[in-house]
Amino acid sequence: MLAYLLRRLLSSISTLLGVVTLTFFALRLLPGDPATMLISQGGGTAEQIAALRSQLGLDAPLVIQYVRFLNGVLRGDLGQSLVTHRPVAEVIAEQVPHTVSLAVTATLLAVLLGVLLGILAAASQGTWVDGLCMALAVVGVSIPIPLSGLVLIMLFSLTLGWLPATGQGSWRHLIMPALALNLAFTGTIARLVRAQLVEVLAQEYIVVARAKGLHEITILVRHALRNALIPVITIIGLRFGSLLGGTVVIETLFSRQGLGRLLVDAILWKDYPLVQGLVMLSAVLYLTTNLLVDLGYGLLNPRIHHE
Repeated sequence: MLAYLLRRLLSSISTLLGVVTLTFFALRLLPGDPATMLISQGGGTAEQIAALRSQLGLDAPLVIQYVRFLNGVLRGDLGQSLVTHRPVAEVIAEQVPHTVSLAVTATLLAVLLGVLLGILAAASQGTWVDGLCMALAVVGVSIPIPLSGLVLIMLFSLTLGWLPATGQGSWRHLIMPALALNLAFTGTIARLVRAQLVEVLAQEYIVVARAKGLHEITILVRHALRNALIPVITIIGLRFGSLLGGTVVIETLFSRQGLGRLLVDAILWKDYPLVQGLVMLSAVLYLTTNLLVDLGYGLLNPRIHHE
């Protein structure tokens, strides 16, 4: 296990280095730069733009800028935001709780609803319950996130008046964004759980369990579901990692703060250090989630060993 963890750690470090390197050079190959964006808003001259570029270190060769960036990262310094002049780590830390709370809530709702629909469908193969559950799953997968968000706002906020349409601050502000974000995820989990359960329920050990007189619910929960959840955990882990960096639409639609909106603003203002910090955070969270998912396999199925 230790050797496996060391290999994964080295692999993750090399992947992270590749991500931050690609991001660093891709940002600087785009037209324009932060100095032009900041000065041109106030009608500055070319001399003022050049002076600001020198002050920000943007006039140095790309290789020198890259070495300075890596040196800062190794020292735990992500630099300062070019727009707010605050430490990047501090700016990101302020927004992390908003996005994490949204992603965690959406994931928990998706897992709960998806597994429930999948179990109901698998336990009722070929019946109208099976058809209804899978129809709901297909609808969830098919509806784009912006459309589901607008429908939820029109229904629960404008029509029924039950939930606030925008903002944040209480659990009531979190329900609609989480639902809009998890609909497609719920459908994916439901279909996967059903497919895995149908396959597992046909195995010989399930037939033996039924022959022993075990209750069908016991067979489903204690024997079949545990093995069926192994591929589902992969989807959950990958999806959770993408949710953390893919909340841009939801945070914009519901006027919420978070990493998604922060990234959009940073890209628009060409705030290089902030964009680099956000991409690095997303990559770290994604790689960490994947590692935890792999380790979770062994908890569900002791026969799986990491060597």
